[in-house]
Amino acid sequence: MLNSPAGLLWGYLLIHLAFLLFSLAFSLRGAALGDTAIYRDWMLSGFSDNPTGGPSASVYPILAVVPMALAGAAGPGLYFSGWVLMVTVLNGLAIGTLTQWGRRQEAIRAAWWWLVFLSVLGFVGFSRVDGVTAPIVLIALAFGVSAPFTAAVLLSIGTWIKVWPAAVLLALFAVGRNRARLMAAGIAVTALAAGLAVVMGWLPKLLNFLTLQGDRGMQLEATFSTPWVWLSVLGVEGSRTYLNVGIGSMQVDGPGTELMSILMQPLLLLAAFTVAGLIFWALHNGKQMGGADRTELLLMGSLSLATAFIVFNKVGSPQFVLWLGPAVAAGLAYNWKEWRVPAALVMIIAVATFVVFPVLFNPLSNNHPLAVLVLTIRNLLLMVLLYWSARRLYALGKGVPAEVPKAPAQVGSS
Repeated sequence: MLNSPAGLLWGYLLIHLAFLLFSLAFSLRGAALGDTAIYRDWMLSGFSDNPTGGPSASVYPILAVVPMALAGAAGPGLYFSGWVLMVTVLNGLAIGTLTQWGRRQEAIRAAWWWLVFLSVLGFVGFSRVDGVTAPIVLIALAFGVSAPFTAAVLLSIGTWIKVWPAAVLLALFAVGRNRARLMAAGIAVTALAAGLAVVMGWLPKLLNFLTLQGDRGMQLEATFSTPWVWLSVLGVEGSRTYLNVGIGSMQVDGPGTELMSILMQPLLLLAAFTVAGLIFWALHNGKQMGGADRTELLLMGSLSLATAFIVFNKVGSPQFVLWLGPAVAAGLAYNWKEWRVPAALVMIIAVATFVVFPVLFNPLSNNHPLAVLVLTIRNLLLMVLLYWSARRLYALGKGVPAEVPKAPAQVGSS
């Protein structure tokens, strides 16, 4: 029953109805949860700078103002529920596209994985901009290399909402046959974003999202912050965790953190281009070895790049784990057996992330060893996932194919 279109529909409705009802408990008393309270303040101020003394909306790319404005369509009081409803609709579109509206029986299990993944992360996936971009990326990956221009448009829109879909766009560019069309899609969406900036009088700060957070320190949950978190737990002199009041974020301080903070951006770029180069190599070397599965390369490359964007990031917010879900869900729909390992890893990472935030976040902020241990395990698993996916890319380039799905694959068919 569950592994049927009707069962999936009921599962989708019940899970999202629960989130909607919970959101109403906040909205009916005029409250909002998480970052949606900040988005509402930005909307009410007309997206002007620092309406409440905190960060401005320009910490995000400009198209982020579109979902922020749409969520307030029913008024500021119902803003949080409006946001959850918007994410609910996008998740429904993603599941429908992934399963071809229930016609792809083999994709239904993958859609269930996506629903469980979202449920495990809880309101992290329903109260942040990442919850909007994740289903957009899943829809794009469902189109994949069979409709690359459409996928590129969607990914470009996602990138101008929150930067991380650029990782998947880079993977698509690496495996694409007609890269000029993919570039045209990106240019067209960028022109749209610039046009909106002109209308809003936002053109001078169009690229602020690339620079505004460049001088922030190492965030508490970031992978590379883990050694300093333990130094703080052990009471090593000069090591501490503290609240950066200006951006409302917990950070770490200690010997070498300032240098590491400076190094993180070039390390992130180096990691991204290294993985992209591996995808290029795997595609061309795979052709010489007898054929390259572009869809498998796209999906595995997307997972590798999204994971690299997390591992080599000095920010470690819990919603970043959402970036891993679309590639895994699309991968499971394409080849369930091949993708069981990353699916299990990502689900464990999601569980650990939920335990870190919100369950143990206060103890973590106060250097409780158990909370730090859970965070350490989560961060180590992220590194394992990066290694596994990069190694799989290398194997694909060496001509080691994935096991062929029993049914003809429809997701981004190669």
